Amino acid sequence: MAKGIAQQHTSTGRRTRKSAADTGASSERRAQIVRIAAELFAERGYKATTVRAIGDAAGVLSGSLYHHFDSKEAIADELFTSYFDELLGTYREITESGTDPRDTFSRLVRAAFESIEHHHAAVIVLQNEQHYLHEFSRFSYLDERQRDVERLWTKVLEDGIDDGIFRDTLNARIVYRFVRDAIGTTARWYRPNGQLKPQELAEQYLAMTLDGITAPRRRPRRPRTASSAG
Repeated sequence: MAKGIAQQHTSTGRRTRKSAADTGASSERRAQIVRIAAELFAERGYKATTVRAIGDAAGVLSGSLYHHFDSKEAIADELFTSYFDELLGTYREITESGTDPRDTFSRLVRAAFESIEHHHAAVIVLQNEQHYLHEFSRFSYLDERQRDVERLWTKVLEDGIDDGIFRDTLNARIVYRFVRDAIGTTARWYRPNGQLKPQELAEQYLAMTLDGITAPRRRPRRPRTASSAG
């Protein structure tokens, strides 16, 4: 009797371990499919990318793909949800850190460039397919997520204006949209494996945004005379 119970527990333990391993493998496979689909969405366009194309690129039959996702929309949903969850989590951590507005703004810019590197395909798809995705009620949350991002950035800019760190003639929403668009379009030509790193780009953009492109005013150079010319 005791032996039978021990065997039963052993068998149950094996099933539990196997189930956990299967779950982990399934989760990794889902993530792999999302990565592959994201690259196809960015390269071919969301509308033109079929479930069959995703399956072929992932090395699985279309029927097997449905074991992980019930539709192409479900794949895109996981792509966007993962992107915004990580992005907003990072932005909130930065804005709640208690640093002054200039430093907080700088950290937001650096984080934005890092997100382009880590979620390059997702950024491209959102830029290219925004209007088309509005046709699906499933993606109605995308506008709200983008408004969440805007609220975080504009609050930092408004605080900087109130504290006298940023010019009081600035409109925080216009500044945010200028910076957002400037950074966002970088994704169209930036290559994650290229020579420029996200932090290098961020520092260039910060220099232009915070300090402008005009060099400090210098005293005019004296004209050279015949005697000084030797």
